[in-house]
Amino acid sequence: MARLFKMAAMAAALALTAFIVHSCGIYSFSGTSIQPDVKTVTINYFEYKALRVNPSLSNDITEALKDKFRKMTKLEQVDMDGDMELTGEVTGYDVKASSVTANDVAAQNRLTINIKLSFTNRKHPEEDFEKSFSAYGDFDSTQSIDAVEATLCEEIVETLCEDIFNATVANW
Repeated sequence: MARLFKMAAMAAALALTAFIVHSCGIYSFSGTSIQPDVKTVTINYFEYKALRVNPSLSNDITEALKDKFRKMTKLEQVDMDGDMELTGEVTGYDVKASSVTANDVAAQNRLTINIKLSFTNRKHPEEDFEKSFSAYGDFDSTQSIDAVEATLCEEIVETLCEDIFNATVANW
């Protein structure tokens, strides 16, 4: 009987905790902290302004961000005037040597992508910011950028989207 009472007390405590967490409205188990009055998000097309050209990168970043918000939040995506709005541009797309051998020859190269983001929260303007994000991937110098570009870009875009998501709705 005492064990049954103990289990019932634990279940009641767990239910109360879940209710309190849910009542707060800004915590979610996906790690986001979106205010309950924020219902929509607009993710604008990321313009490409880097000197070196990658024709699909702007679209890849834009779509990856939309997908991340779709999967990780309950926000409705709208074309204009969302409660939250993300506007950005690709400002850098560079390949440089990242490590050099004793003979002054590149052993590894690094592809770096830079993004400038403007975040607007129309419901809570104190959360607005402009920030630059950067991510990179290294590859062996015996490989050409053309051979590794697609894979590296995919990894870098994933990292950038994670960083942008955390900065905008996870408050990390």
